[in-house]
Amino acid sequence: MTETVVLSGEAKEVALAEAQAVLAMVQDDDRRFRLASLVAAASEGRVDGADAQSLEELLELGLQTGRVRALYGPGGEQAALATYRKLPAGAGAARAAREVSAALGSLAGRQLDAISLHVIGPGAFTLSVSAGGLELSVRLDRSGARIASVGA
Repeated sequence: MTETVVLSGEAKEVALAEAQAVLAMVQDDDRRFRLASLVAAASEGRVDGADAQSLEELLELGLQTGRVRALYGPGGEQAALATYRKLPAGAGAARAAREVSAALGSLAGRQLDAISLHVIGPGAFTLSVSAGGLELSVRLDRSGARIASVGA
């Protein structure tokens, strides 16, 4: 279960405005119900459970497409990013980035032997690094960054 995410200031304004904008366009009754619930929760400044999942989806789309920055400026984008990092997908991405950074850090001080980037498919890549007898592969795709393999 998702912990409660508290919204205030610009983060609350962006979340509420985005939820209201999408609600105004959606025809599907189930989706309208979910968005109306999110609007109510965002208005109160607290989201959790299904409302947090809906907010996560809205922020992911708005941040990926540049809509949030275009409509709310850099401050709105930063507020949305801070909120996103508190939600499960954002927290998971941050955790994965820390793990990848730690693994890459194990190569620090070693002589770089080879580095390459390979396309796996649409929006999916593998970064391979060989340094001082160690090899590390990082997968980069829409799910984020994660260690694909570590070897000697």
